[in-house]
Amino acid sequence: MIALVSGDVAVRRGDHVVVACGGVGYKLAVSGETLRHVPAVGKPVTLHAHLIVRDDALALYGFAAEEERDLFLMLIGVQSVGPKVALAVLSGGSPRELLAAVAAGDVARLQSVQGIGKRTAERIIVELREKVGTVGPGDPISVVRGNDPRLLARDGLVGLGYSISEAEDLLDGASGDTVEELIAHALRTARR
Repeated sequence: MIALVSGDVAVRRGDHVVVACGGVGYKLAVSGETLRHVPAVGKPVTLHAHLIVRDDALALYGFAAEEERDLFLMLIGVQSVGPKVALAVLSGGSPRELLAAVAAGDVARLQSVQGIGKRTAERIIVELREKVGTVGPGDPISVVRGNDPRLLARDGLVGLGYSISEAEDLLDGASGDTVEELIAHALRTARR
């Protein structure tokens, strides 16, 4: 997996940047928040990254800080929130401000982000509130997964390239008590 991209800024657009590294240009989709931290074309930059593998594409997402990448991962774990919606949410403020809004249940704050309706804002708050808790200044932002084997199996399938909804469908009716058993059942189901 690509976790970090360092090089010179080759292209800087409203929704993406291209970073030239060793003769190769990596196109990274970015939020407005990250774009504020990307220097002018020709200047060096380092971005944290997350690669999403789909049947028809490899999509690389860039983040100015690890905290923003962690929040992106939390957001794409929310039902019906894909990478584009997650980037829109991240464009609405710093990770700390957004987590504070989630912890406070501030639906209006999330709704103020273009493309986020009331239902999506409520879903984000409901699904992330227990993971976020209270985030104080200086506290690290982390994704809390717990010990739920189904959730861990779903995350494992997403890591293998399945979408969240595909992973959940594969795990429907899966038998097993461990993450390994659940993933094995889901993969057998996928082959049918």
